[in-house]
This record gives sequence, structure tokens and C-alpha cells, in this order.
Amino acid sequence: MLAPAELSLSPSVPPAPARLRSRLSTTLRTQPLAVFGIVLIVLFAAFALFAPWLAPYNPASIDLLHRLAPPSHAHWLGTDELGRDILSRVIYGARLSLTVAVSVVSLSFFLGLVFGGLAGYYGGWLDVAINTFLMNAFMALPGILLAIAFVAFLGPGLVNLILALSIGGWVGYARLVRAQVLAVREREYVEAARALGAGDLRIFIRHIFPNILQPLIVQAAIGMAGAVLAEATLSFLGLGVPPPVSSWGEMLNDARPYLFDAPHLVVFPAIAVALCVLSFNFLGDALRDYLDPRTRLTIGL
Repeated sequence: MLAPAELSLSPSVPPAPARLRSRLSTTLRTQPLAVFGIVLIVLFAAFALFAPWLAPYNPASIDLLHRLAPPSHAHWLGTDELGRDILSRVIYGARLSLTVAVSVVSLSFFLGLVFGGLAGYYGGWLDVAINTFLMNAFMALPGILLAIAFVAFLGPGLVNLILALSIGGWVGYARLVRAQVLAVREREYVEAARALGAGDLRIFIRHIFPNILQPLIVQAAIGMAGAVLAEATLSFLGLGVPPPVSSWGEMLNDARPYLFDAPHLVVFPAIAVALCVLSFNFLGDALRDYLDPRTRLTIGL
């Protein structure tokens, strides 16, 4: 009979650090883009959280003596038409973009969960009213045009920007929630909870919601990318958060007259937008592969 020390060293069950290293190496080998996306998201999140300590200059500080300066040791990414440090403005722009993205996705997720859950769980006339009329009415209008009209009517600002993007973004979550609830509401465990006298709210929160969460997480990750791009679009059109708040879209709009004279004004904000959108798309693809058991077996996770 093996001693306890020998049992702990049995080769049939590798130690936890070894299993963790094995899983990490497998992920790096099979999904390098996912790792790249996660690293970028962590980097942008660090910019957003620690912008006052990471930015070398005040993003609103004007220095007309050094306007349109190319990248140098003093200003790593150069300066804009007012002499403001581009690196500092890019770092603070990450704070605005991620704030808008998280807020828009959270609000859209909540609205989609409420309306889609009601339509899918109760069905009948409520499903017809929400799905056929309300959702289709919002889907008939392009989301970005609806957001532009909303912000143009109420005026630019952070709250109005978040509300404008959420108005057109909740429908996708609602349709996904409705479809998932329709597939789950007749399962045996839901019928058993109903037979035991559980209320509708308890059934939805305890039994339905955990079983429809996986596709919603993937949709939320991809929705973050769309929210970042939409915020940059509205800021480019002058409908985002007004100055002196730094925004990548506003930086691109201000750089248009200097596209050929000082191309660094356009290049660096555009790279920031592209990398941020790509990172969330990579994360969404990775979550979709990881949360799908069949795909996990295919790629060896």
C-alpha cells in the first residue's frame, strides 16, 4: 500500500500548477488571437483606470509654441494643432471609450433581458406586442441614425451618448434572450420548479437565466466592440462628449485638415480605435469557442 507522500506524487493525477501550465500552453497554442485580445483589453483598462498617473501631460494643456510637433522624446506621439500631447489624449480617450462601452452594453443587456425575457417566457399577446411591433419598429431604423437623431435632439453629453447608443443596441440582446428562453422554458427542471410552486421571477432568475447566459456573454463582448466604434463615430461627427474631454473620434475629426501635413494626428487615434475594437472581437470569438463544448473538443481545450 502506498504511503501518503507516494500518493501525492502519483503520475495519474498531475499537480495543480502543472495542469494550469498545460491549459495555458494549450490556449496560447490554439488561440493566440484570444490571448492578444485579452492583453490589449487589459492594457486599455489600465489606461482607463490609471490615466492620471500614466499620462505624461495634461490632455487639455495647450502649448502653441510646439503645435503639430512630430513624435519625439518630449512627446512620444507628437502634438496636435493646439500643442496638446497626443499620447496623453489617447490614454484619456481609452477612459471615455471604455466607460461608454461598459455603460451601453450593461444598459442594453438589462433592457434586452427584461423585454426578451417577458416575450419569451409568457408568449401570447405579450410576445406579439414586444417582438412583432416593438422590436421590429426599432430594427427598422438603423441604430447609428437613431443615435444621431437622439443626440442631436437632446444635445451632446456623456449621459445622452450612452442613452442614444443603448436605444438602438438593446434589440439584439432582446431577440437573443427571447430565442433562448423559448428553448429553455419547457425543460424538465423548469416544469419541476413550477410544479413545486416557485414564482415566475424565481424560476427565471434561478433556473432559466443561468442556462441562457453563455450566448449573452459572447454577445456582450462583441457588443463592446460595436459600442467603442459607435462612440468614435458620434464623436467624429461632433455629437459625442464635448471638449475638453479627450475622445478618439474627436481627435480624428480635429486632425482632418492636417492629414498630409501632420499624419501622426490621424494615425495614432485610428490605431487606438482599431486595436480596441479588434481586442473585443477577438475576446468574443474566444468566448464563443470556449463556451461551446463541441468547439472546445475540436480545438483541444
